Amino acid sequence: MKNEKCAGAVPDDPGIHFVHKSEKHLSRLALLIIAGGFSFVTSAHAAEFSGYVGGQARYFFEEPPAVEQHSKYLSLITEPEFYQAWDNGDQNIEVKLFYRKDQYDEQRTHGDIRELSWTGVFEDWEVRAGISKVFWGVAETQHLVDIVNQTDLVENVDAEDKLGQPMIRMSTERDWGIIDLFILPGFRERTYAGAEGRPRTSIIIDTSRNAIYDSSDGKNHTDLAARYSHYIGEWEFGLSLFSGTGREPTDFVPVAISTSGQPVVVPVYSLITQLGFDGQAFFDDWTWKLEAAGIEVRSGDKKGINSFKTVGGFEYTWVGIADSNMDLGFLVEYHYSDQRIIPTIFDNDLATAFRFVFNDAQSSEILAGIFTDADTQTIASFIEASRRLGDSWTMEFQIRTFHSAKQGRPLYSFRFDDFAQLDLNYHF
Repeated sequence: MKNEKCAGAVPDDPGIHFVHKSEKHLSRLALLIIAGGFSFVTSAHAAEFSGYVGGQARYFFEEPPAVEQHSKYLSLITEPEFYQAWDNGDQNIEVKLFYRKDQYDEQRTHGDIRELSWTGVFEDWEVRAGISKVFWGVAETQHLVDIVNQTDLVENVDAEDKLGQPMIRMSTERDWGIIDLFILPGFRERTYAGAEGRPRTSIIIDTSRNAIYDSSDGKNHTDLAARYSHYIGEWEFGLSLFSGTGREPTDFVPVAISTSGQPVVVPVYSLITQLGFDGQAFFDDWTWKLEAAGIEVRSGDKKGINSFKTVGGFEYTWVGIADSNMDLGFLVEYHYSDQRIIPTIFDNDLATAFRFVFNDAQSSEILAGIFTDADTQTIASFIEASRRLGDSWTMEFQIRTFHSAKQGRPLYSFRFDDFAQLDLNYHF
C-alpha cells in the first residue's frame, strides 16, 4: 500500500516498548541527575518504599469483531515507588516505575518510568528535573488543557493514565499567583491497543513502527510550556501555553493490512500551539467548572488549521443524605469541539453522573454516568467503584457500554466492546 495520508481513517481516542532510543538517552540523563543529587546528601531522611502489585480481569459481553481478538483478558501489574529527602527536606528524589503483562495484547504488555526526578527548593523557586508527571485541569469527564504528559491510552479508554515525560520544571509562588515554566525534551508517542487488544478501533494503530513527524527534529523536538494559576476568594483559575509536538496525532498513514483485512496505520504528529484556560468556583454545595483550549497546527498538511474545544458544567453535593455518613454528588458537563484535525467523540455531548461517597473506613466510592451525543443519540455509559479491603488490599470495578453507535462516527468501532473489569491490588 502506498505511503499516503489515510483521510477518513480516523481512530478514536475513546505501548511503549519500555523505552525508545531517544528515551534511553533521556533516562540515562535523569539517572545522572539523581546520582548527582545523592552527592549533596547531608542529613538524609529515611528512604520510603511503597507501591502495589495486582491483577486485572476484563470480560467482554459480546464476541469480538476481529478474529485476532478475545472475550477474556487477564493481566498483571506492578508500580513500585521510592522517595528520599535530605537537606532538611529542601531536596528529594522520587522514583515510580510501572509494568503490565497482558495475556494477549503485546502492545498492552508495556513498562514505563512514571517518575524519576530530583526536586530542589532554592529561596523563591522550586526546580524539578528528570522524568515526571504534571496534571492540569478541573473537569471530571475530560481534561482538555492537560497536555504536558502523553496519554497511556492502552491502559484504559478513559484516557486518565499518563506516561512519564522528561522535563525541567521551575516554579515560583508569589502573592499574585503561581508561575510554572517547563522545558520538555523528547516526545513520547501515544500508546494504542494492538491487533489482539480490546477495546480498540477497527483500524489497527501499529506503535511498533516508527511514527511520522512533521517536524524535522522528530521525537527529539524540545517543547516549551508555561502556566499561571491563582485564586481569588472562591474562584480558582489557570492560564496555560504549550508550544511543541501535539500529544494527539493529526493524521494516520496506512502501512499494511492485518490478517483479518483491517488497515494497519501509523500516527502522524505535528507541531502545535495550544492556549488553555481552566477554572472552578465554589458556592456552598455547588462547584462550577470550565476548561477551554484553542489549538493551532503549525506544521504538516494541516498547518494553519485552528480549532476550539471546551468542557464545562457543575457538581452539586448532598452532604450526609438522610442523616447518614454518605454524600451524593450530581454531575453535569457539556462538551463542545469544532476540531477539524481529526474527528473527536466530544464534539456536542452531554455527560451526566452520580457520585456516591460512603465516607466509611473502607473509603468506598461509586461513580456512575452516561455520555450522550446530541447529534446521533449515541450513548456511552460507565460505572466505576472502589473499596479498600483491610489495610493492604484495594478492589476496583468498572463497567463500560456503548449503545446506538452510528457508522462513520468514532464510537462505531466499540459497538461490540461492552466490558466489565475487576482490579485487585496489594499495597506495600
